Amino acid sequence: MIEIRPATPQDASAVSALLGELGYEVAPEAAALRLQRLNHTGSDPTFLAHENGQALALVALHRCRMLQYAKPVVRITALVVHDRARRRGIGRLLIDHTLRWAKQTGCELVELTSALDRAEAHAFYRDVGFTASSLRFRKPLEG
Repeated sequence: MIEIRPATPQDASAVSALLGELGYEVAPEAAALRLQRLNHTGSDPTFLAHENGQALALVALHRCRMLQYAKPVVRITALVVHDRARRRGIGRLLIDHTLRWAKQTGCELVELTSALDRAEAHAFYRDVGFTASSLRFRKPLEG
């Protein structure tokens, strides 16, 4: 049975490994510190999907207010299912969990961004009811 629970700094190794599957190299020590900081805000939860004590997936969220919306918005900042656990409905469970959390915290909508080369992820997002509505631009800052 899949259980979804908040991630804690003690989950840092699992979080590090899952982020690695997305191409983000985050050392367990850095993951622990980030989880501690994000959990402290009250607006940035990370949830892990577990089965038999093993972390299979995560979703990280950011709840914020935006000038253009009357109510807060939740952004999915990371969503990953371990490659050995895909196609079992775990991603859908995390999306459903996110939607419930967003409603419970009074949000207007849930949004996410996804790298342009993640066609499989895009198909999944469409399948669970998301629509493409924008193109993200970014510029790294020096130093």
